[in-house]
Amino acid sequence: MTVTLLGANEIREIATSLDLHPAKSLGQNFVIDANTCQKIVRLAVINRGDHVVEIGPGLGSLTLALLQATDRVTAIEIDQRLAHKLPITAHAHGVREGQLTVINQDAMKVFELPDAPTKLVANLPYNVSVPVLLTFLERFPTITSGVVMVQTEVAERLAAKPGSKVYGVPSAKAAWWSDMILADSVSRSVFWPVPNVDSSLVKFIRHEPLGDEPLRRITFDLIDRAFGQRRKMLRAIYSEIYGSSVEAEHALASAGIEPTTRGESLSVERFTAIAKQLDRR
Repeated sequence: MTVTLLGANEIREIATSLDLHPAKSLGQNFVIDANTCQKIVRLAVINRGDHVVEIGPGLGSLTLALLQATDRVTAIEIDQRLAHKLPITAHAHGVREGQLTVINQDAMKVFELPDAPTKLVANLPYNVSVPVLLTFLERFPTITSGVVMVQTEVAERLAAKPGSKVYGVPSAKAAWWSDMILADSVSRSVFWPVPNVDSSLVKFIRHEPLGDEPLRRITFDLIDRAFGQRRKMLRAIYSEIYGSSVEAEHALASAGIEPTTRGESLSVERFTAIAKQLDRR
């Protein structure tokens, strides 16, 4: 049996049957356009053997598009009503037993999944998008690539390169695990209710991490400090860690970085070089 997709009218009917009023607090803007869902699946390059983890499946429009391409989706949904309804909707649209697993939980509290996921696809509310994405890249190293739909402002930050005006903590930290690519924009009209912000798709492809877990923690601390005082030079920012600005200057020079540099010009690799100097102390 072929898996069929949801239409806009059916999505609204399901919401009515659940007495569901989309919650701003949960960032519930549901995708009602099947073409957009299929485009996300194509961008994510989902294959039949992939185990896809989907965060925030909502009423299931993207879930069904994923299940047209793969035999295994694990969907993580925080809303109990939606989590209960999703398997029922999926079965009615041709999804077979065992193809879909639904976890009714906050994604930030998920530490284990039924099997190792290979791809990640998500429609993420702007207020939690960065922590959720970074957390899943950290916790599930078998995820090789994926596509996330986020507020355009967040998408631009995730994909930004050093020197860009929007380059910052999300850009540098995401680059520890993966290459982030601004893949496409998404019309507001594909959502219900229509949001008051623009959305975009970010594609990521995992690469080898730049070091082990202790080095990552030191590197991320340096990133947080640098962007917490982004107008200051690194020599001044890191003087607290090294004991004095002179010691900080020496460490930066040893890492091949000008002490007068500001964090916004450094790639994650260069932050890692500073962390290695700190780790040798």
